Amino acid sequence: MDVARVDDEVVTAEGLVKWLKLRGSFDSLIEELVSERLTVHAARRSGIEISIEAIQERFDQIRRVEGLHRAKDAQAFLEQLGVTLDDFEAYITDTLYKERMLEHVHRREALDEYFHLNSPKFEVIEISHIVVDAENKAREILSLAEEEPEMFPDLAREHSLDEETCEQGGRVGRVMRGELQHQIEAKIFNAEVGELLGPFQTPDELFYEIFKVDARHSARLDGETLREVRRLVYQDWLQARAQEHRLEVL
Repeated sequence: MDVARVDDEVVTAEGLVKWLKLRGSFDSLIEELVSERLTVHAARRSGIEISIEAIQERFDQIRRVEGLHRAKDAQAFLEQLGVTLDDFEAYITDTLYKERMLEHVHRREALDEYFHLNSPKFEVIEISHIVVDAENKAREILSLAEEEPEMFPDLAREHSLDEETCEQGGRVGRVMRGELQHQIEAKIFNAEVGELLGPFQTPDELFYEIFKVDARHSARLDGETLREVRRLVYQDWLQARAQEHRLEVL
């Protein structure tokens, strides 16, 4: 199967797969595809039913979004995609299966239960940091900040090499567990508000970081935390479903 042409060069499906693998994109696409198929299979096995009316309603929604007001416009759209009407109907059906299954997986009681069982991991702290390229310099800055904590933002603006945060006085903002280096995460999450920590060497061993804890927030199931809980609940559910099937990347 050919997927593209550039002058006399034809890009085949096999060539596309090789290109995706070389770019490092293949595994993530396969993981997304397998996750979707596992979800659809689970929906079918659970007894979820998708009506003809629901499929037609979704098809009509797509037609309105794409501006396909006439039947021949819809046919041209499918031909451009290289799929048949049956292919498109199957795609819509699977999409609806996935949505209905996710409604069950993400039911509020399941999210609440996961959050309460794992609430410590959803604590949030606000931090600032200063990044420099020498340990001695980091210790000198740390000493100055310990003597006059209110100088931390000015020290960050003057010395920090992190271009994204230095102009904001080193402010990184809100972070959750799992977003920081493993070896320093426990120390930072156990620190008091206003406490300075470091210097810590970065993983590439090229820089040194000083951290300041600006604020702490108890775990709450709202906003960003709710989105993360939904992701983790689905991830755990997928892992359980994967044990029920024989998975193989060909």
